[in-house]
Amino acid sequence: MHKVRIWDLPTRLFHWALALCVLALVVTGQIGGQAMVWHFRFGQAVLSLLVFRLLWGLVGGRWSRWTRLSLGPRAVGAYLRQSHDPRWHAGHNPLGSWAVVVMLLCLLVQATTGLFSDDEIAFAGPLVSLVSGAAVSAATAWHKGWGKILLIVLVLSHLLALLVHRWRRHPPLVPAMVHGDKVLPETVPASDDRLQDRLLALGLLMVSAGTVQWALAWGKP
Repeated sequence: MHKVRIWDLPTRLFHWALALCVLALVVTGQIGGQAMVWHFRFGQAVLSLLVFRLLWGLVGGRWSRWTRLSLGPRAVGAYLRQSHDPRWHAGHNPLGSWAVVVMLLCLLVQATTGLFSDDEIAFAGPLVSLVSGAAVSAATAWHKGWGKILLIVLVLSHLLALLVHRWRRHPPLVPAMVHGDKVLPETVPASDDRLQDRLLALGLLMVSAGTVQWALAWGKP
């Protein structure tokens, strides 16, 4: 057995920060009222994290890159037939790869529509002034309706998949997202997780947050 660094520190911090922000968004959205101030802040944080993840998928650790996702139908079919095959133990397996893509796209749409939403009572997204009333109504309907439901279903499905994965006696997935390492039956190239890689990630996060703030400034009079 071989202990290999699969998830670099920036990827792990992104994962848990995103999970906490999504939880906070659901809670503050349900409370409403003055909690919506924090709802907007957490939404901006999610957008910043998503921009960072897009960039980190290009230059980050080996197993965090978009090129390592197995999205082809042949890969999905092979995994369904041979899920215990050692080649699926490192990184995201094909089903996990699709889960990552769908979850991130759903979050991107949900966060973006929130920028153009208006509850017509006390709070409006920072970019509502840039689009028509019909567009605002459509964005609001999705953000408060099917978009929220879809996001909650995806989160619950993710948690259920983790339980099923363990029930089928596969190696646990959560610990590796905490400490970064997996114990594999065969050696594979490890992800770079050096100080310079972490500093690069910090720089990309700052760029991502600055880009989101710059975009939000468009809606200011």
